[in-house]
Amino acid sequence: MSRFLNEKYQGLEAYTPGEQPQDMIYIKLNTNESPYPPSPSVLQSIGQGQLEQLRLYSDPESTRLRNKLAAAYGVGPKQVYVANGSDDILHFAFMAFGNPKTGVAFPAISYGFYKVFADLHQLPGFPIPLKADFSIDVQDYLGLKQLIVIANPNAPTGLVLSLAEIEEILKTNRHNVVVIDEAYIDFGGESCCSFIGQYENLLVVQTFSKSRSMAGARLGFALGNQALIEDLERLKYATNPYNINRLTLLAGEAAIEDQAYYREKCRLIAQTREYTADRLRQLGFTVLPSKANFLFACHENISGQTLYQELKQRGILIRHFSTPAIEAYNRITIGTRAQMEQFLLQTAELLAQRPAAFPPIAASNFARNAATLSICNQ
Repeated sequence: MSRFLNEKYQGLEAYTPGEQPQDMIYIKLNTNESPYPPSPSVLQSIGQGQLEQLRLYSDPESTRLRNKLAAAYGVGPKQVYVANGSDDILHFAFMAFGNPKTGVAFPAISYGFYKVFADLHQLPGFPIPLKADFSIDVQDYLGLKQLIVIANPNAPTGLVLSLAEIEEILKTNRHNVVVIDEAYIDFGGESCCSFIGQYENLLVVQTFSKSRSMAGARLGFALGNQALIEDLERLKYATNPYNINRLTLLAGEAAIEDQAYYREKCRLIAQTREYTADRLRQLGFTVLPSKANFLFACHENISGQTLYQELKQRGILIRHFSTPAIEAYNRITIGTRAQMEQFLLQTAELLAQRPAAFPPIAASNFARNAATLSICNQ
């Protein structure tokens, strides 16, 4: 830290992203990226002619993409905000709708950026504990009179709120904004964007990073009442009007037109998620019933930290959190079926080396499955 840093930021604890090691090729099950490539039309949308156009600024209004998103989600173009990733939107939402007098409420175990944004904008943060089963207690969010931010499905648990539960929160907080972060909604949840016409206080945030296989492109969008969108636009034009590059806009437009491709990939990921969850339970893991593209699991016979470290040594990355309440758990991104078979094989072998405290599922069963699928890593 330099001696010039503004003192109000000197105590800021920054967000820690998932590791991206470059020392070898890993099976990456740690950052919730899609194991599948973008659709063929996305790849085809970026040709030599478009690369030559990089000399020109991008459209600050993202007009074509906004129109396509509006049509896809049944809202007007002026109810759509497009940004450089959903984190950019969350950042602006805390800035625009957070009140230093009342602060912001969010689940105590959730996306780590919520606390960072609250601290960055000097908003009192009110992390609300989860229930014993890691689910969100809707009663805790009724009539709070402050900005509310909830990930649905929640991360890292993967647990979802129903539309009825979200509506109850909206109804009792009509005088403050409720942000529903739907980064993982396409893997088994139900979007609450249908409520936008009824509740002017609802801001729905989504991303192209997960279900649309574009994490490296940095593209997100928000849906909400036109006035809320205008608030976000005001902040954008006060900071960085050209916030999305030309190639990302083209890729986003093509992705919206390929909904069938992405629905099928989400179906495959959900299918592999349920298969992996069943296998882990056979190995003695406790696995939460996720509706995201990851699982949250722990085992009584191996610590979360040890499992993470030993799998990394074997070329497999999963995500471990040192927060005491969840340090026994790991978050495991769902990869291809072949990748998950390799993960299961290595996990079974690690457990077999430890004192037995789980059902004796033969590691050879996992080895046979991994061998069968290793030739079709898709």
